Amino acid sequence: MRILALQSGTSADGIDVALVDVEHRADADAGVHLGLAPVRTRTVAWPDGLRDRVLDVVHGAALTGAEWCRLDTELGRAFADAAASVAPAGEADLVVSHGQTVHHWVDGGRAQGTLQLGSPAWIAERMDAPVVADLRTADIAAGGEGAPLMAVFDRAWLGAEARESGRPIATANLGGIANVQVVHPDGEVEAFDTGPANGLLDAAVARATDGASGYDRDGALAAGGTVHDALLRELLAHPYFAAPAPKTTGRETFTLDVVDAAARRADAADLPLADLLATLAELTARTVVAAVPDGTADLVLSGGGVHNADLVRRIGAHAGARGIRPTSSAERGVDPDAKEVLLFGLLGWMRCHGIAAELTRHGRGTPRVLGTLTAARGPGAPPGRHRTDAPPHRLAALTVQPSPAPNMEDQA
Repeated sequence: MRILALQSGTSADGIDVALVDVEHRADADAGVHLGLAPVRTRTVAWPDGLRDRVLDVVHGAALTGAEWCRLDTELGRAFADAAASVAPAGEADLVVSHGQTVHHWVDGGRAQGTLQLGSPAWIAERMDAPVVADLRTADIAAGGEGAPLMAVFDRAWLGAEARESGRPIATANLGGIANVQVVHPDGEVEAFDTGPANGLLDAAVARATDGASGYDRDGALAAGGTVHDALLRELLAHPYFAAPAPKTTGRETFTLDVVDAAARRADAADLPLADLLATLAELTARTVVAAVPDGTADLVLSGGGVHNADLVRRIGAHAGARGIRPTSSAERGVDPDAKEVLLFGLLGWMRCHGIAAELTRHGRGTPRVLGTLTAARGPGAPPGRHRTDAPPHRLAALTVQPSPAPNMEDQA
């Protein structure tokens, strides 16, 4: 089965696209052994001005009903264009679209709802294929937190390695928000958001440059700065970091207003940009590594943050001090930029084959299938629904072949 997966994370820095071939081997006792073979991957730039409008909404801009309709439609069209730039209509059997997260509603320590924009009907029409979407809402409705969902991927991908070594393996996805997954030797997995990753760093740079730059390339500015200890203490005192798992957060929680308030309390309101970035990078590094339990063998990094050399160095220093080996997912054959979009391809395949996605040990629901499906050109059975060789309803193992070429960014 050939699946096209689409997603844009909390950084909203582009639309990640992956076309993958999925093959499975079913074992009546052990479950499904799945293989993902990336065919093409690409990060497609947003149309002019669309990212700015998304971030305005994320940061609380009020919209009329007409404006919400327009934004949802334009995002759907942008996802459809991105899909078509990677595969012609009819090449994919299924499309999975995560959409663009604009809000994650957390109340009373639990996720109550989430909003992803980008109408899937535009994608289904353009690609002439059914589309699985709304995956995070389905997770919350089933008792999960809606984020992170990477535990489903990591349990199958790293479970055998953890079992054979007898030690947990952790992964960290460094997007706008950082999340950590811990795969234990007994097959259990923990997963939760740890706090900000690139989101605050990008916002600080954008504000300081009046939007002329959207990020600290390679972490060069932060590398030349000095951590402000008092500000770091104030930021680490944010109640989210002390909250027990399961927990999830978003850019609506960690804003520059939060940073500015902490800076005033720490008498650091006029901090040079390099020092502010160094402090924010240190905040991410400490909170990510603090989430990893003692005895963990490896911390596998993915997401856009792996390109921030200063952030990776800081994470490596804190992990190394605890005997944890930091690595990139690339060392295990998975493109760090494509790992999350591959996850959504996996979830789409599971949705259409009736494979249950088990909740983490912190979850409160039962095994369920993620996502809702939009049919292409009228009603029809999704791929695999009536297959006579339907696999057992459990994902046992996952292998991922290396991407055939480096991830590319389309500037068109």
